[in-house]
Amino acid sequence: MQFYLDGYEPGDPLVHHPHPSVLERGAGLPETADVVVIGSGPAGLVLAAQLAEFPELRTVVVDRRDGPLAVGQADGVACRTVEVFEAFGLADRLISEGYQVNEVTFWSPDPLDGSSIVRTGRIDDVEEGISEMPHMIVNQARMLAYLREHMARSATRAEPFYGLQATDVRVDPDPGAEYPVTVTLAHVEGGEPTGRTSTIRARYAVGCDGARSSTRQSIGLCLRGDATHQSWGVMDVLAVTDFPDIRLKSAISSEQGSLLIIPREGGYLVRLYIELDNERDAQMLRERSVTPEKLEAVANRILHPYRIEVKDVGWWTVYEIAQRLCDRFDDAGDDERLPRVFIAGDACHTHSAKAGQGMNVSMADAWNLGWKLGTVLRGTSRPEILRTYSAERQAVAQRLIEFDREFAALFSNREAEPEKFQRYFREQGRYTAGVAVRYGPSVLVGEPAHQYLAEGFPVGMRLHSAPVVRLADAKPMHLGHVARADGAWRLHAFADRAHPAAATSRLRALCDELPGLLARFTPPGAAPDSVIDVRAVLQQGHRDVSVADLPPVLLPHKGRFGLVDYEKVFCPRPGQDLFDLRGIDRDRGCLVVVRPDQYVAQVLPLDAHAELADLLAGALVER
Repeated sequence: MQFYLDGYEPGDPLVHHPHPSVLERGAGLPETADVVVIGSGPAGLVLAAQLAEFPELRTVVVDRRDGPLAVGQADGVACRTVEVFEAFGLADRLISEGYQVNEVTFWSPDPLDGSSIVRTGRIDDVEEGISEMPHMIVNQARMLAYLREHMARSATRAEPFYGLQATDVRVDPDPGAEYPVTVTLAHVEGGEPTGRTSTIRARYAVGCDGARSSTRQSIGLCLRGDATHQSWGVMDVLAVTDFPDIRLKSAISSEQGSLLIIPREGGYLVRLYIELDNERDAQMLRERSVTPEKLEAVANRILHPYRIEVKDVGWWTVYEIAQRLCDRFDDAGDDERLPRVFIAGDACHTHSAKAGQGMNVSMADAWNLGWKLGTVLRGTSRPEILRTYSAERQAVAQRLIEFDREFAALFSNREAEPEKFQRYFREQGRYTAGVAVRYGPSVLVGEPAHQYLAEGFPVGMRLHSAPVVRLADAKPMHLGHVARADGAWRLHAFADRAHPAAATSRLRALCDELPGLLARFTPPGAAPDSVIDVRAVLQQGHRDVSVADLPPVLLPHKGRFGLVDYEKVFCPRPGQDLFDLRGIDRDRGCLVVVRPDQYVAQVLPLDAHAELADLLAGALVER
C-alpha cells in the first residue's frame, strides 16, 4: 500500500483523514443522501465499503436490527471473494483468521454393508492455478466486522444506522428532481416497531434487505420460483467424534440421508448440514419441533458406524431449499429512463446454502453496482452504465439457480453412483470458486476480436492474476493485487520484445499517446491515475532495465509535492513468466483494459489508440 503522499505523519496509515464534509455532518439521520443502502448484511456492507472510497459522497446505511450481526449464517468464502477482499486490503486478515479448505472427501454406503459408510474419494477442493487465493471458511459476522472497520477507517467515517426498517421506497417521476428517491423508515426496537417514522431523500437507493425485501416490493418486483420441499438442519457445534475426516470438508451420502461437514475456523468448531427426511423426520418437520438434540440424532443416523457427540451449539437453524429469482434487479423496467432503485443479494435471488454461493454472489452483486454508482455520482462515469448492473448480475443469478438445482439434487440422490457426484464437483470447481463469471458485450465490455493477443485474459472475465516482480524495488507480488477498490479503470500494457527505451518499442509509442487520453477523461485537479490507472509489464528481467528507461506516463507525479509514483511497472518473475502463463503475444504485446471491478473490458493491440478511446468514451465522461 502507498501512503505519506502529502506529507509524513505518525500513526496508523490505514486510518484516513476525515473528509471535510464529515466534520460538518451531524450524528443523526440526515434528510438527504446520495445513496441509501437498506440492509447491512454481506451485500449491503460490500456496497457501503465500496462507496466509502468516494468520501465526497454521502452514503447512509440502515438496518432493522438493533446492532451488528453477532453470529453469521453464511461462512464459505470463495476464492473470487477473497480476491475482492484483497482490493479492500482485507484479504490477509481473512486468511489468517479463517479455515482454509484444501481437500474434500466423499463418503458413501459400504458395498459390503449398506448400513455403514466408507470413504469413496478424496480430491483437491480448488483446481490448481485458478486463483492465487484460497477457499476460506470465516464466520459471516466476522467478515461484516472487517467491512465495518474498513468503513470506519475511511475518510467518510461511515457506520450503519440501526433500528430502522425501510417500509416504502418511492421514486419521483420528475426527471429534474435532485433527490428523486424517498425512503420511509420505521423505527424498530427489539424487532418491534415503535410507531415513529423518518424519511430520507436520496439520489439512489439499494435494497440489500433479504428475501422478504420491502425494497423489492416497493418497486413492483417479485421472486419467481419454487420450493423443493427439502429441509435441512444446520448447526455450528463443538463436538467429540470418531469420524476421521472431521477436519476436512466432507460430503456424506448414506442410506439414511445426506450430511455435509464444513470445518470452521479456530481448530475445533464444525458446521453440519443435515438432510431431514420427509418420511422419517416428518413429525418434527410438521410440528416444527426440531431441536439441536434431534438434529444430532439424525446426524448420527447418517454417520453410522461413526458417532458424534455435540458438546456445545454456537448456532443452528432449519431451512427449506427454494430457488427463486427476480426478472430484473432495478426499477427501470423497459423504460428509457435510468434506474434509481436497485436490489442485490437475497432480495433478488435465493437458493440452498450447501454450495456456498449465496454470500459470495451477493457480495459480487454489490461490488458490481458499487463502483458504478460511485463513479456516476462523482461525475467520471456516464449514468448509462447503471443499466448494465441488472443485465450482468441477473444472468449470473440465473446460472446460480440452475447450478444450485443440479447440485442439491445430486447431493441428495442416493441412487447416483458416488463417482458421478465427485466428477460433477470437480467439473464445477471454477464455478464454485467464483471465477467462471463472464459478462457479455456492452458499453463496459468489448467484443473479443483481439483475444488471440492474450488468451489467458478472456474478455468479460475477471483478470486472472499472475506473479510479477515490481521493477523499482524488486518486490515479488501479484499483478492483480495492484487493483484497489477505488473506482479506477486499469490499463495493463504488456510490452513487445523491444527494450522500453528503444525507438522501436510499441509500448513507448503507446505511452506517448496516453497523456492526451488521460487528460480527456480525468477531471482538472484530480490525480493522474484516479480515473485511468496505467500499468506496464515488461518482458525484460527487473535487473535488465531501469526506471530511467521508462516513459513519463509510467512515472506520474502526484500529490501536493509532485512526488513520483514508482509502482507502475513490473517484470516477469523468474520461473513463472506471466507472458507464458497467460498466453500473451511476445512479438506484438497487447493492452488489457480492466474495469474497476477487475473484469477484463477489452484486449487490444498496443497501437489500437482509436479503439481504446472509443471503448472508454462509452463508459467515461469526457472533459
